[in-house]
Amino acid sequence: MDDVQSPAIRYPWPEPPASGEAIEVAEGVLWIRLPLPMALDHVNVYALDDGDGWTVIDTGVSSKKTRGIWGTLMSGPLAGKPVNRVVVTHHHPDHVGNAGWFQSAHGAELVASRTAWLFARMLTLDAQDSWPQETLDFYRSAGMAPEVLTKRMADRPFNFADTVYPMPLGFTRVKQGDVIRMGGRAWDVHMGNGHAPEHATFWSRDDNLVLTGDQVISSISPNLGVYATEPMADPVAGWLEACERLKALARPDHLVLGGHKLPFTGLPLRMKQLMDNHHGALERLLAHLDQPKAAAECFAPLFKRSIREGEYGLALVEAVAHLNHLYHIEAVTRSRRADGAWTFQRKG
Repeated sequence: MDDVQSPAIRYPWPEPPASGEAIEVAEGVLWIRLPLPMALDHVNVYALDDGDGWTVIDTGVSSKKTRGIWGTLMSGPLAGKPVNRVVVTHHHPDHVGNAGWFQSAHGAELVASRTAWLFARMLTLDAQDSWPQETLDFYRSAGMAPEVLTKRMADRPFNFADTVYPMPLGFTRVKQGDVIRMGGRAWDVHMGNGHAPEHATFWSRDDNLVLTGDQVISSISPNLGVYATEPMADPVAGWLEACERLKALARPDHLVLGGHKLPFTGLPLRMKQLMDNHHGALERLLAHLDQPKAAAECFAPLFKRSIREGEYGLALVEAVAHLNHLYHIEAVTRSRRADGAWTFQRKG
């Protein structure tokens, strides 16, 4: 099915697999969809047939419901063969959530970039019953609306361990330039950045398959966020650099198996769209900064639509990311407002 706005982008399967079922997108490669308890209500995972067992790419969030679906999958589409290996594209809970369960309960090997494993392991151990002062200070520095901050402070903070199964010690590292065998194919490993540090993507040498995780998605842009852990980070620069590097590998016939939405072909055009989207957002943002503004006052030029309550947090961290980028390239100045918020204004 063609996207009417992007005729070179095609979706071979217009509908995703049903819960507990799988679609074979290539010989020995199954596309599976797991539910998420958020606005983006699903994550795509993939199972690659290694003959004596399966390699699973990403795992969904940790929950009894998700593990129940995995049980259905393992006795059904996975034909009763064991999951011998779990490959995690990046450290976010919807991707790494059940990796520890596969290790502990099924004896699977965990494969990840070093940064992804360290982030996931560290964050699962960093449980907080009350809001850390650093996080509250970060929200204020971004100009979070007082009523939003007050409501957040009344709730228990989200902990990574809420949706990520305990992770035992031990993993196998993949890094830029590695070759890994999965599903009867050799895959080149190329690292992305921006959405998550050292985000692994896998490019088949033997056919047209590419596993992109959340680095490249068909119809939404990956969230590029800044958090209290590194408040001056510039994920926009990291993501754009990765796109420039990866687009040299992209072919129109690549079948892109991403972490969300539908598999597609037309990767060169999609990468151009994504990069143009962020360059356009930066231009609109810079035009908006004729007067000092905090991140929370920059949603309109960045997103060109109203931000709902459930999207506010992701919108805020993405606004900080784009402002940080303009600051790092010295296109804006910043100053501290009386309420603690950093405000940004374009130079000249």
